[in-house]
Amino acid sequence: MLEKMEKNRKLLVLGLAAATVAALPGLSAAQETWPTRAVRIINPFPAGGGTDAFARPLAAVMPKDLGQQVLIENLGGAGGTLGANVAARAPANGYTWFMGAVHHTIAETLYTKLNYSLVKDFVPVTLAASVPSAVVVHPSVPAKTIKELIALDKRTPGQLNYGSAGYGTTHHMNGELFNLITGTKLVHVPFKGAGPLTPALLSGEVAMAFDGMGTAAPNIKVGRLRALAVTTAKRSELLPEIPTLQESGINMDVTTWYALWGIRGTPQPIVDRMYQSVSKSLQLPEVRKVWASLGATAGGQPPAEFDKFVKQEIETWGKVVKASGAKVD
Repeated sequence: MLEKMEKNRKLLVLGLAAATVAALPGLSAAQETWPTRAVRIINPFPAGGGTDAFARPLAAVMPKDLGQQVLIENLGGAGGTLGANVAARAPANGYTWFMGAVHHTIAETLYTKLNYSLVKDFVPVTLAASVPSAVVVHPSVPAKTIKELIALDKRTPGQLNYGSAGYGTTHHMNGELFNLITGTKLVHVPFKGAGPLTPALLSGEVAMAFDGMGTAAPNIKVGRLRALAVTTAKRSELLPEIPTLQESGINMDVTTWYALWGIRGTPQPIVDRMYQSVSKSLQLPEVRKVWASLGATAGGQPPAEFDKFVKQEIETWGKVVKASGAKVD
């Protein structure tokens, strides 16, 4: 009796093993044929902002490589955290991706109640682009240099305001960091994305902004905005005549960047395939031309390298959030 039971047990184990092995080729084939339908990239900011400026050109060329449409879905609100939360809850099947930004590494410590984790709920793909920000003022602001801006604020503390694309965006935290370093009291005015910020800035509703070069440059070139400095250590190739903050005596070196994540649990072969497609697309002449027009540097580093970068950014911006005392409930 015992011998018969043992024999049946071995047959059952062998049968399960055979079934598992038989299933593997089918799973591999499904991953190899991905995608078989349109792919969605959630952009957690309104249309017309910095994320859109990089997400849409990529989405336009990636179908050549993937063989399927790549659709951008704008889900703006709450400084990009609303769309991120929706993305984090999406099925991990390779048909939903997330185009986030440096803002999301800031949100990890800025928001006291965040319903997702950038590290736990998403899987890194790669950096798409990094761009300097420009300190821009409405032409009605009398300051022509950073020193004049600081002096103006010291004469009228709490009266100069700066607009942002929302709480936790680089627009916001650049202002907080600037206040910390210079002792100014610039007042933060948040908007629901860079799209709504731009008309407010052009109309003079807000006096200034730490705006992404991609959205600011066209208005700087025609005189609708005045640029006082760029936030990176090196001058921008797009507008090389504008000095850096460091040249102006302010020890700041910050970059706005945009990147792609998958949903945690997405099969690694699919993540790898998506990385290869994005990396290849970033090298296309038409994409490089767009990036150059926006003053951007292309990314494309492997997922593991990008993962380390994200964790470093969370730590770095966490220190700024703590020092500034900024919090969002």
